[in-house]
Amino acid sequence: MNATPETVKQHPFIEAYFGCFTGIRYWHRLDAFWEKLRHMTQTSWYLYSIGEPPPQTPSNTRQFNESLAAIDALLRKEHQEDYCGIVYVDNIDEPSYIKIYDPKHLGIVCGFSDVPTLPGWILSTMPPCDITEHIKAPVKDRWWQKIF
Repeated sequence: MNATPETVKQHPFIEAYFGCFTGIRYWHRLDAFWEKLRHMTQTSWYLYSIGEPPPQTPSNTRQFNESLAAIDALLRKEHQEDYCGIVYVDNIDEPSYIKIYDPKHLGIVCGFSDVPTLPGWILSTMPPCDITEHIKAPVKDRWWQKIF
């Protein structure tokens, strides 16, 4: 099923997915952003690996920090560019929804396509629903899918 205005209204997580996002272009800005997230100790994050069942509970601080470290290491290893450009956040100052794309399956990340590229992970403060039930897009087999 593809997302329609009706399904978007029924699912706040999907509505947020189609919201306005800012890309984090440079690695040093991503470092600062990760550091900001690590200090948001009052915020509970759901760590959702697309293609896996969505988590029912938010991560604890240890899980969250370990996952950020693993994602960062993977992005730097697999996206060997002098820029980042594959992490998108709804609000850089007060983030609540973060899309992180798979460096090996980027497709059309920042543009529009009838077959959108899904991110590899979504970090959100709201409980996720199964995004693949609402957005028709291929889900690639990813060896690192079970970081969370």
